[in-house]
Amino acid sequence: MDKHEGRDAGTIRLGDPWYDALAVGWGEGEEQSPPRPTPGGRPAPGASDIYLEVQRSAAFQEVRSRYRRFVVPATAGFFLWYVAYVLAATTAPGLMARPVAGAVNVAMLAGLGQFLSTFLLTWAYARHARLRRDRAALDLRWTVFEQERDQERTRARGAGR
Repeated sequence: MDKHEGRDAGTIRLGDPWYDALAVGWGEGEEQSPPRPTPGGRPAPGASDIYLEVQRSAAFQEVRSRYRRFVVPATAGFFLWYVAYVLAATTAPGLMARPVAGAVNVAMLAGLGQFLSTFLLTWAYARHARLRRDRAALDLRWTVFEQERDQERTRARGAGR
């Protein structure tokens, strides 16, 4: 890997919607110009307007709805399972101490079940996200990226006059 020196050392410019320009330089040395008015007299839409528009869109609401439909029941179910384990361990020590096979008792199996259910829930969440949300979220991100890029082009054309 080559080491570069100078003002642009380490600067990465990608045509990637996941690239966060604001986080890279934290806006150092760049002054934001106020929004220029459009021919109709209204100021040109800013980045916040684009994000608010996307947030109000049906596609965004569908992604959020899919997220909630998975996360809320999964969290409630896992929390109840955890509370049941803790309550059983504290209120029914005789049941938890009952041997199942050799030195393995009910408490050990329930504890291992906690780990197993954590891994299964993680797998299910990743699968659900991949199959039901990631593509739609990426489409939304590309939409925002395109709108921001069009806005920058319009601003550049306006500044060039």
